[in-house]
Amino acid sequence: MENKRLDIFVAEKQNCTRSRASKMITGGYVFVNGKKGKNSQIIKEEDNVEIKEYHEEEIKAVPENIPLDIIYEDDDVIVVNKPKHMVVHPAVGNVHGTLVNALLYHFKGLSDLNGSIRPGIVHRIDADTSGLLMVAKNNEAHEFLSKQLEEKKTHRKYIALVHGVITHDTGTIDAPIGRDEHDRKKMAVCEGGKHAVTHFKVLERYSSATLLELKLETGRTHQIRVHLNYIGHPIVNDPVYGRRKIIDDSGQCLHAKELGFIHPKTKEFLTFSVDPPKEFIKIVEIYKNGNL
Repeated sequence: MENKRLDIFVAEKQNCTRSRASKMITGGYVFVNGKKGKNSQIIKEEDNVEIKEYHEEEIKAVPENIPLDIIYEDDDVIVVNKPKHMVVHPAVGNVHGTLVNALLYHFKGLSDLNGSIRPGIVHRIDADTSGLLMVAKNNEAHEFLSKQLEEKKTHRKYIALVHGVITHDTGTIDAPIGRDEHDRKKMAVCEGGKHAVTHFKVLERYSSATLLELKLETGRTHQIRVHLNYIGHPIVNDPVYGRRKIIDDSGQCLHAKELGFIHPKTKEFLTFSVDPPKEFIKIVEIYKNGNL
């Protein structure tokens, strides 16, 4: 037990995932020498670790009459333009108002490969990232679309407004991403992280910002936001990775603009494109006019 992180020790002791162990610790179910434990604290042989019985909050996804911007639909696939501030699926402490709640109301048949709280969900984007997502109506379509993602056969392009002027027209960021050791809620470029590659192209330059088109080669959590912050050009208005003044509460200027995939039944390659929301455009105009 000596010199072992508490979250690792609890995961081993409870034979559970490190994520669950972390929830137990942050939820106040683990005490070290009579005091509430912390995930990162190092415990030693003489420490007394007490683990109280833990019951994770049951999460249920219920249908909710929330409007959706459906770009495409057939018997197998739905393409939806997700707005900013919408979480993709329910989680502890956030069980209402998600994309899944809306999908369950508007569509009676969705794939169940990802369980009851993520029906139809093939891939995700952050809550404050707007743009295109594909949703599977049945398990066969889900498996087919998921395999395309794994084999990098889908087409996904994003646009982002970043701080600073990037002088080269194109570039590639190849840097591994893992949990930030100083803040477990964040991701960071770090040794031992998962392989992550982001390609970018400059669309427009302003006096203090650059508009980029980005293409993902991998799909790590917060990948674009972390990679752009890593090269010193964080996304404008990003409250987590931005490190700069926040303009409003609309979230990071990141939009999933294009989505392309091979249809599971027809085998036709379909491509969709949507413009960014008004909140994104408003901030771009501020920089374009030299007001920031």
